[in-house]
Amino acid sequence: MASQQVQPKLVIHGGAGSSLHSKGGIEAVRKSLYDVLEEVYPLLKDGASAVDAVVRGCQLLEDDPRFNAGTGSVVQSDGQIRMSASLMDGLMQRFSGAINVSRVQHPIELAQFLQHSDDRVLSDFGSAELLRELQLPIYDPMTDLRLHEWMQERQGNFSKAMADVVAEPAGMGTIGVVALDVHGRLAAGTSTGGKGFERIGRVSDSAMPAGNYAAQSAAVSCTGIGEHIMDECLAARIVIRVTDGLSLKAAFERSFTEADERQRDFGAIGIDASGAIAFGKTSEVILGAFHNGMEMGDTLEMSKGTLIFIA
Repeated sequence: MASQQVQPKLVIHGGAGSSLHSKGGIEAVRKSLYDVLEEVYPLLKDGASAVDAVVRGCQLLEDDPRFNAGTGSVVQSDGQIRMSASLMDGLMQRFSGAINVSRVQHPIELAQFLQHSDDRVLSDFGSAELLRELQLPIYDPMTDLRLHEWMQERQGNFSKAMADVVAEPAGMGTIGVVALDVHGRLAAGTSTGGKGFERIGRVSDSAMPAGNYAAQSAAVSCTGIGEHIMDECLAARIVIRVTDGLSLKAAFERSFTEADERQRDFGAIGIDASGAIAFGKTSEVILGAFHNGMEMGDTLEMSKGTLIFIA
């Protein structure tokens, strides 16, 4: 790595889907996203590592009940919340994650701890034991809205037709943060409450390199229908294409063209080692925002099928 400092970059997302209606509309979502940028970007500017900035950004998004991660996570079919998160250090090319963890405020903190463990991805029982080892306080991420959704769906025998607010956030909600720090290091973090009303034991792409991946060349976080992201191995595919010589723009264009042909439904954010920023989606909406050192911007009014690149 060159010793010369670079302009840090920060990109975040609060999920993808068909509308912003259930999240309070464009201005409410924009404020939530910009609040995170305004807290985390100064950390990067002051020299925080990409990994630390990603963790802090994920914590803030996990604390916002507007998004399906941490507080406000959707409920599985048995009435329980099970969350998943992963973190990847691009410099070390090291992945860690926690799958289907309950009763914790910030699932990303488990992934952060596991970065330095010999066993770097833990499932539900292992994650629960790790919570005890770390002496993290027991936390209930349930909100009144999520409880109401589950009760409506239970009345309808989980047909997913009863609660009109469920179809958009459930199955499409994830939060993610990608950062480039002043030393040119990249990292990506992704956290989710899952689909909502899914089969117990279902594993999200957010806890896999398919949905969260970073190397020295680029870093990507995905959101949308997890099974579609897994089928495309989207985050890793984009990063590997950049590593193999494509520009970030070309890697996004090729990957999303292929995905659109297969009728996938998802979105992604990314940064490469040069500081280029990319957003892509096949869904109607991706709740994305960025800080490039000069300005903040967002993707809340992108048209369907649009890719955005910021040098």
